[in-house]
Order: sequence, then structure tokens, then C-alpha cells
Amino acid sequence: MDFGTYDLEADIYDEMFLPDGTPRQHYRSLYETLSQLSAEEVGSIQERVTRSFSNEGITFTVYGDDEAEERVIPIDCVPRILSDGEWRQLETGLTQRLRALNRFLDDVYNEAGIIEDGVIPVDVVRGCPQYRLEMRGASVPHGTWVGICGTDLVRTNDGFRVLEDNLRVPSGVSYMIANRKAVKTSLRRLYRSSRVREVEHYGRVLLQTLQELAPYGRSDPCIVLLTPGVYNSAFYEHIFLAHEIGAELVEGRDLLVDDGFVYMRTTAGLRRVDVIYRRVDDDFLDPLVFRSDSLLGVPGLLHAYKRGNVALVNAPGTGVADDKSVYAYVPDMIRYYLGEEPLLDNVETYLCRRPEDLEYTLDNLESLVVKRVGESGGYGMLIGPHATPEAREAYAKQVRANPADFISQPVLPLSRAPCMIEGRAEPRHVDLRPFVLHGRQVRIVPGAFCRVALRRGSLVVNSSQGGGGKDLWVLRD
Repeated sequence: MDFGTYDLEADIYDEMFLPDGTPRQHYRSLYETLSQLSAEEVGSIQERVTRSFSNEGITFTVYGDDEAEERVIPIDCVPRILSDGEWRQLETGLTQRLRALNRFLDDVYNEAGIIEDGVIPVDVVRGCPQYRLEMRGASVPHGTWVGICGTDLVRTNDGFRVLEDNLRVPSGVSYMIANRKAVKTSLRRLYRSSRVREVEHYGRVLLQTLQELAPYGRSDPCIVLLTPGVYNSAFYEHIFLAHEIGAELVEGRDLLVDDGFVYMRTTAGLRRVDVIYRRVDDDFLDPLVFRSDSLLGVPGLLHAYKRGNVALVNAPGTGVADDKSVYAYVPDMIRYYLGEEPLLDNVETYLCRRPEDLEYTLDNLESLVVKRVGESGGYGMLIGPHATPEAREAYAKQVRANPADFISQPVLPLSRAPCMIEGRAEPRHVDLRPFVLHGRQVRIVPGAFCRVALRRGSLVVNSSQGGGGKDLWVLRD
């Protein structure tokens, strides 16, 4: 694989190379292995990796204006590598962050001390569309509102930062495991000699977490995975995870509530359900409480949940904690609830609800990323440097019309990692989505869905916006 034309820029952190072009210590074996392979040999590895995704039907769905299109997610065969020390830093910081976020959720739906003490404005929390009045006074097992979190991390020359927390129905963990299987098979000798930490046991760790959240401490709880159905963009993942944890994959019509308990319809009759790993958004969970036109949920489900007769993972209402305006206050949450300094920094964020931040944002649109507070998946945002003057002006009108709906951030020089592009190594921007599980304790499998912006110069890593995936190798000391 040819690294001779590989481009390094001083202001962009390269995952494989030091600024002088020397491979980083933990990348040396990978660099030496790839350098000894011809373009044809690397191309053959890439083809095998791609074919494995196609053969196994590892897909996602992109929704356009007129129709939905199912695609095989692109995967790059060159793994991204983290040293054991780098991973320990992330693991500790992510554990701290999720502990604080769960404390925040328990607080704002009960005593609301963080609001009373003036740490976060009341309108930021209760004005958020994801704040669910129906969850006021709710109690959850072990204080776990968020049992499964997918936190997006980016790296610059200044280190790792949290880009956002995904606390509602985070997706992508199946791609982490599928990436590992495909790349491990194609680079087997290097994989063994590199002492890579395993991720394939994620299903067992997830199952243990879900069992711990069962009501009444039931030792052998009945667990189901609730899916919106085959037309959901992450349906492949729903099938995969249900199989991994030995749970039934169900839709809303497969469940019913009777006398405050949830039951699953089976050929042998009704079976009581203890834990629902839900992949259905809040709005569609229970038509008696949220959207009355929902055909995806279960009438009476929230009543059974609030009575403590079934666990929902994640709990309804967790979206208030991953709202992009609330995100700006997570460092304050860590200080308030834990009495600690944040171990992972946020990205500098301007809240357009503040007059001075609005003015700054509108005056500097050409150098900022502007996002809607409730959007995800790379939708609804403006990347100022890449937008036309006309696009910036049109977006500015939307911001002026409803400032509270927007935040802005500086355009970060996301780190880059080598990708196999047309037979040679080229740098592409990457991020990481580790998956953090919270039952009686916090558990993190040593890996992540590493997303990559495959289009040259693009900063958008989302699969729906032209991004792909990489395997992440965490090395043992």
C-alpha cells in the first residue's frame, strides 16, 4: 500500500503518523504490514471486507424526498488504532459523563435541584421538546434512566472532545461488531500479533445490563427488543441485537397491557415481559400518552412502566439530556452532581437563545457549524465554510426566526486516519462512537463504531450523508 503521497497537515491530528511522517508507536506494525502489500493485495482485502458486509446484508436505509433506499454501509479495511492508555482515558471520562447524565435526568424529573440552584435555566430544560411531563415523579432501577449510551467523540491536536451524547435509541453497535469480524478475518495474522482487545462479547455485557434493570430483581427476566419494523433504517441492527441477547424481536402489535403488566403474544399464549429494550422513539411508544395516531407502540405501556412492572431501556424522556442546548451544560452537571472536574471536554458551544451568542453566530456564519438542537444524523445543519453565501443567508433567516432552536460551534479540524482509496492511502476525517452501558455499574466494551467521512474534504461522517465505517483496535499494554 503506497503511503508516498499521503498528505499530512500540521493543524490536523493524524491518527497513524506524527507530524514528521513517522508512524506512531502503536501503529508501527500496521504500517509495516500495509507497506509490504501491493495495491492489488490491499484492494483484494478491501474487496473481501466489502463483500462480507454485502453477503450478510449489513445495510442501512436512507430516506429521500420520494422513496427510501437500502444501502450496504461502506467499510474501509484499514483499522483505526488506540493505545491502551488512550482507551483508559476515554473509558474513565465516559463513565464520569454517563453517571452525571443519569443523575441529571433523575433530578429534573423529580426535585429539580439543578434548576433551583441556578446551574441550568429552567426554560432550557422544560422548554425542550424532549422533556416529558408524563415522566415527572418517575423512579427508575438503580437511577438508570440511560442504560445504553452512544457518545460521539472527536479528536483534534488538543485531544479528545465529546461532540454529542446519544441517549434515546442510540444505534451503530452492530456495525462495531460487524467491522471487527470482517477486518479480523482479512488481517488475521496482524490481528493476533497486535494483541487487540475483543468486542464480540458485547451481547453478553448488554444482556447482563438489561437483566440488572429488571423489576423486582427477577433472576431470569423475559426480555424483548421492541422495533418499529422492517422499514426502520436500523432494522438490521434490531435483528442482530435480538439474536445476540437471546431476546424476542417484537413490534407493538405483539405486546399488550393487562392489569398494569405487559404481556407478549406467543403461540403458547400470553407471556409476561419484564424488560423492553426499545428502539421506538418516545412519540410512538404509547398512543394513550404520546401520539394517539401511533401504530408502533403499546397502549398502556407507560402506565405499566410507571408502576414499576416493566423496565424500558432507555427510559422515556431521556432526550432532554442529549438536546444540543442542554449539552452545553454537561460539564456543569459533572461539577454539580459529582463534585469533579470533567475529564472529557465539550466542544465550545454558542447557544443562540442568548442574545450575545446569537449575534456572534450571525456575524461568523462563514466559520461556524450551526445545528438545530433536536436534529441528529447530520441533518438540519449548516457547515459555514462549505456553504454558499446564499445558503448561509437562507439559514440565517431560520436562526433569526427561532434562535432557541439553534446552537453553533467552531468548525473543528477532526483527526484523520488512512483509508484505502483507489489502491492508495489517503487521509479521511474520523470520529468514534463508543457504547456505554449502565446497570448496577457502568460497563464499556473496548471498541467503538468508528465513522469515517469517505468523501475527500468532508467533515460529515454520518452514513446517511456519505460516510462509512472502520474497525477500531484497542491494543493491550
